[in-house]
Amino acid sequence: MLKAPIGILGGTFDPIHIGHLRPAIEARDALGLAEVRLLPNHIPPHRANPFCSSEQRLAMVALAAAENPGFVVDERELQRDKPSWTIDTLIELSQELPDTPVCFLMGMDSLLGLPSWHRWQELLDHAHLVVSKRPGWQPDYPGEVASLLARHQTRDMQDLHRHRQGHVWIADNLPIELSATRLRALLAAGQDPRYLLPAPVADYIRRHRLYQPSPSR
Repeated sequence: MLKAPIGILGGTFDPIHIGHLRPAIEARDALGLAEVRLLPNHIPPHRANPFCSSEQRLAMVALAAAENPGFVVDERELQRDKPSWTIDTLIELSQELPDTPVCFLMGMDSLLGLPSWHRWQELLDHAHLVVSKRPGWQPDYPGEVASLLARHQTRDMQDLHRHRQGHVWIADNLPIELSATRLRALLAAGQDPRYLLPAPVADYIRRHRLYQPSPSR
């Protein structure tokens, strides 16, 4: 018999904010996830290098996890000296947790861009995909994504408990329009980030004077 599924949320988290956390909280509660693992990237393949160091981003993620029951930090991607490919992480987790369904949490923008991901066709061999909606989203999928959903989408959340992998579930979450880029700009302008990220994370940013304006950025 399978155990309760777990959620996996990867990201640069530069910094971690409510746009990351709120959909994960809603997925935890709606799906009955045993835990949500936050995985900071070390070398994100599809993004510019992070503004903050791995150590600083890890510290902020740990503070955010401590604020949310059932959230834990998984440091495996920070310990790699190569790009953080999602498929590698999902293969590792499926091997470590053979009786636990793994739900990879992602935003709708990531789903729409999935065909650009490394070995994307293999993701559902090792996990379920749980997709959160974004503001202004319309159900207009590109061909390869539409084909994927036709084969794998489920509207029965129990499928994520009955099977170890292979399903896509579109969450009915509260859409939040906030990006780390926008938040960094707000912080650099000296504006108050209250309610956009956990208070301990805001305090950490303030104490360490992170995301300050500089001539090079």
